[in-house]
Amino acid sequence: MRALTYHGSKDVRVETVPDPVIQYADDVILRVTATAICGSDLHLYRGKIPMVKDGDILGHEFMGVIEEVGSAVDQVQKGDRVIIPFVIACGHCFFCEKSLYAACENTNPGRGASLNKKSVKPPAALFGYSHLYGGVPGGQAELVRVPRGNAGPFKVPGSLADEQVLFLTDILPTGYQAVLNADVVPGSTIAIFGAGPVGLMAAACARMLGAETIFMIDHHQYRLDYASQVYDTIGINFDEVEDPAEFILQHTQHRGVDASIDAVGFEAKGSMVETALTTLKLETSSGETLRQCIAATRRGGIISIPGVYAGFIHAFLLGDAFDKGLTFKMGQTHVHGYLSELLRYIEEDKLRPADIITHRMSLEDAAKGYEIFNNKEEDCRKVVLTPGIDVSAAPRH
Repeated sequence: MRALTYHGSKDVRVETVPDPVIQYADDVILRVTATAICGSDLHLYRGKIPMVKDGDILGHEFMGVIEEVGSAVDQVQKGDRVIIPFVIACGHCFFCEKSLYAACENTNPGRGASLNKKSVKPPAALFGYSHLYGGVPGGQAELVRVPRGNAGPFKVPGSLADEQVLFLTDILPTGYQAVLNADVVPGSTIAIFGAGPVGLMAAACARMLGAETIFMIDHHQYRLDYASQVYDTIGINFDEVEDPAEFILQHTQHRGVDASIDAVGFEAKGSMVETALTTLKLETSSGETLRQCIAATRRGGIISIPGVYAGFIHAFLLGDAFDKGLTFKMGQTHVHGYLSELLRYIEEDKLRPADIITHRMSLEDAAKGYEIFNNKEEDCRKVVLTPGIDVSAAPRH
């Protein structure tokens, strides 16, 4: 089969690799009909995530049609059209029974990204996201082996196009969980740092749940303009406004917002000190966005963190957070628990996640898609890849 493989920082290639096969009785083999490049894939692309090996197949946003099922699979069958949550969960362990699917203790033989050497079980495995998270081949490919076939694949109606449901795999439930963690209710005032795909999905969900005011902060004006036009956000360009948190305070009676959402993560553009510490490997994550969140959020408010973080950061400002009585809610997304309600919102046209797509490309052009997305070229918001079909003549915008 053809698949997108990793060969080092900014070196990804579509190559011919062996087809996946059933390894365990509850495995499923999926023929991919649509896959996407996620913002968190760019951390891998830039070489920022450890334990990614040459030849690893990337990609964790994908869907398709079931080609083969293992002997123990009874929840889906050959021919079913499904989306695949990026988190691999068993469905029955201590954490899965609490609907904490991203904490599943049965799917990841790795150690997770924690620097803590104590014998804590790692979080759930993820598709295509390094050997820290299980080393499971990803979905930017023609075929994928899907473990835990009775717990992961989620059937979607044939009446909805792939693009309408593809983002149920990750960015839509991730944005939704971020908004739920922020306790957004009618009348809420929130700030979303990062207008990438997850930030945009968070804005869409916040609007749907009745948020009154949404500040959107980003370095790229084209993304801010889109969010303003579609989700009625107030855009703040980090390159033009020296202190976005101060701007937010000035426009919230100097109280701050009810909640801030950090949809940027550990690769936020930090200070010269942080850049130096990262170069010397004395720090693994930038704290710039978190400092802004702490400053922009009112006393007793919430900071919700869907952005990926790794290791430790400089200048966390714990004292400021303590003084303001802030609550932090964070972590990987418990995708499985949100799928039914989010599908209903899509069917009712309350959410239109496909609207953020700007680039539709063949899987064969995946390396170019990564380059465009990484460099923010052609006003790129989201790239969708189609295996086995030449879409080179299709419009990209």
